[in-house]
Amino acid sequence: MADPARARKLAKRISQIVASAIEHEVKDSRLDYVTITDTKVTGDLHDATVYYTVLGEKLDVPPDFTGAALALESARGMLRTKVGQGTGVRYTPTLTFVADTIPEESKRIEDLLAKAREADAEVARRATGAQHAGEPDPYKAPREETEDDELAEEESRG
Repeated sequence: MADPARARKLAKRISQIVASAIEHEVKDSRLDYVTITDTKVTGDLHDATVYYTVLGEKLDVPPDFTGAALALESARGMLRTKVGQGTGVRYTPTLTFVADTIPEESKRIEDLLAKAREADAEVARRATGAQHAGEPDPYKAPREETEDDELAEEESRG
């Protein structure tokens, strides 16, 4: 089991090597809009999971996740060789590529927050000018004793 700090350092270095290789050395147009977001390395430093996201060519064009996944799969051996050369570790970790879902999840959360803000604004709009459905003072005030109450109390005592 390797030191966790060493694993983090190796993961960061693998991210840099893979991103640089994708940008400068892999000649596959399907990887033009791929960004490496994170890398996790197992405790024994034998396996690395590389997380990536794909951007669309334009804002209105959806990203090609399938093409990027196939391109990364075909370039896996070359990328592992680059990682081995760039890290100098005894055992070059195997690379697994996983599409990062954080951008989609963050967009979903932003949409949910926008809906919540709209609902809050609607409640605030309806609350203006509204009146409570009861007495203005909902708390019971202590009763003031009258002479009849005092007589009833004396009779009950004896």
